[in-house]
Amino acid sequence: MPERYADILVVDLLGGIGDLLMLLPAVHGLARRNPGARLRVLTHDPGADLVRVDPVVAEVRTPRHDRPGAEREAVLAALAARRPDLAVSTTRYDGIPDLLEAAATRAVTNLWREPPPDQPVGHRYLEILHAEGLLDPADRTARPRVHIGDEAHRAGERTVARLVGEPLAPPVVLVTDAGMAVKRWPWRHWQTLAGELTRRGHPVLTVGPVDPEAPLGVPLPRVDLPTLAGQFAAVGRRDGVVVGPDTGPVRLAAAAGAATVGLFGPTDARRYGTGDLDLQGLPDCAHRRPTAITEQPCWWQARCPLDPAGPACMADLDVGTVLAAVTRGA
Repeated sequence: MPERYADILVVDLLGGIGDLLMLLPAVHGLARRNPGARLRVLTHDPGADLVRVDPVVAEVRTPRHDRPGAEREAVLAALAARRPDLAVSTTRYDGIPDLLEAAATRAVTNLWREPPPDQPVGHRYLEILHAEGLLDPADRTARPRVHIGDEAHRAGERTVARLVGEPLAPPVVLVTDAGMAVKRWPWRHWQTLAGELTRRGHPVLTVGPVDPEAPLGVPLPRVDLPTLAGQFAAVGRRDGVVVGPDTGPVRLAAAAGAATVGLFGPTDARRYGTGDLDLQGLPDCAHRRPTAITEQPCWWQARCPLDPAGPACMADLDVGTVLAAVTRGA
């Protein structure tokens, strides 16, 4: 009989929406394995909004400020409020693993250990938790699925219906930003792709910054993350596709049930892909480090050692290849 836990604390303080989404299958697997458990999540805003509406999550905590030490303080506050029977964490900095291991009855604080270079990050989390006896075998290959409330579903449906009408071809959403310059696809490629999709009858919607003098399509309205998930779900119900780089909104689209085409350059699609159609620029780049991406020479400053004009791996993803992938999925 596997051990059951009454109070579970899951800590993800890496900062990105995508980081939380990759951990979501573990959250749901722990809930299934421990029915009736009080499952708490400590993470950052705005990603926290995605789990506040999740029926398996009893409590969501976030750091109270953005000054140094905020994450450690948030962990201490969560532990002081209630000592967990089980703590699970992706977060390795500022002594946070030591805090969890000292306070929790049981703690698993290194979900990054010994990763194979071709194993998706989220699957690595699940495999480690399964090896620790905390998840069932069926959970090892689970994909992220975000809970979308009724109001978010309705709002997303209203917005997408208003913007696309009854098109000749499925809608396509372009996610043009990536948070980091090193992950961005060249703007000229976006313009060419948008023009070709429009010519073929696909309504083109956009998420993220656009050039007002050279618009790519119709911007989706700025909304909170649960409502954005509802918009992506509405696109998915119309057999649409969301295309963009390795960034949180593309992961959210996949978790909401929409088909995605991921554009990967400095990050390895085998490790960080969404699992739909993931395209890898310069797959043989000698500077790419699949299990140590922050140590790549291009990572922080987006200074590509192969091309001073910008990330050569992203430019290598030509419009024709992306168009073929998008229209195959749409």
